[in-house]
Amino acid sequence: MRVVFMGSPQFAVPSLEILADAYPIVGVVTQPDRKAGRGRKIRQSAVKVWSLEHGLPIMQPRRLKDPEAIEKLKNWTPDLIVVAAFGQILPEEVLELPEWGCLNVHASLLPRWRGAAPVHASILHGDTETGITIMKMDVGLDTGPILSQTSTPIDPQETGGQLSDRLSQIGAVLLLETIPSYLEGNIKPIEQNHEQATYAPMLKKSDGALDFNLTAEELARQVRAFEPWPGSFFTWKGKRIVVRKAHVVSDTKGTRGAVNAVGELPAVSTSQGSLVLEILQPAGGKSMPGDAFMRGARGFLGTELTSPSNV
Repeated sequence: MRVVFMGSPQFAVPSLEILADAYPIVGVVTQPDRKAGRGRKIRQSAVKVWSLEHGLPIMQPRRLKDPEAIEKLKNWTPDLIVVAAFGQILPEEVLELPEWGCLNVHASLLPRWRGAAPVHASILHGDTETGITIMKMDVGLDTGPILSQTSTPIDPQETGGQLSDRLSQIGAVLLLETIPSYLEGNIKPIEQNHEQATYAPMLKKSDGALDFNLTAEELARQVRAFEPWPGSFFTWKGKRIVVRKAHVVSDTKGTRGAVNAVGELPAVSTSQGSLVLEILQPAGGKSMPGDAFMRGARGFLGTELTSPSNV
């Protein structure tokens, strides 16, 4: 059984690791190196780093449908391709290449939250549970038949990063449990109920802007969902302030966007309740408790923050 693995972020590493212990990995496909961070240094994907450490052959195509990439995949002659958060759409030619097709480790209970950001979406929309789906891929976006699923509750305090890390481990275990039964013909793929599908589009940094026309509960979920990336923020005196942790109090003081104090912490009035800012990170600075920020930010208490929809 010759296996090719496709993945990029840390979420994919546990699946690659557990797969490599059980099957021969003849090649790894991951996203190209990219500049990242304040210094714009070249950064390798987490999957590439792990693969280099373990001596696995690596390919980093800009587009998987490029003839050179297709030819290299064919030379690897995979019997099975496993995908986990790869970051590119697989062309039909690739989907049809291995005898056993392409399996995807997806971080939601499909058909809920198809798309690029299912972990963020589950927290953002107040879901009480999520899970992992092992799916046989087709030409659609996360539309293929389901081989197996497992669910897990979402902790009320869990951030997007914490949930992603936990799901990555759950996904790796489910993958290893599923493949043997699939290869033995003991799993009958189940078509998704496409009428129940919801979508979680790819996120960008600007999506983190806090809109104080929403409720405090909605904003608190956003802060959790977008921690650590893309981060939730507001703008004050022309500078972006990232909110790393926040909670809700039911009373609303003043107009929407008005900054007041709840105990020793700053809070912002919303359409319903106030968002208490527990941990803040000024632009170019380090994270700090909300009370420390308020003491050092003259004029912050009593100001009115503008929501992006009002700009």
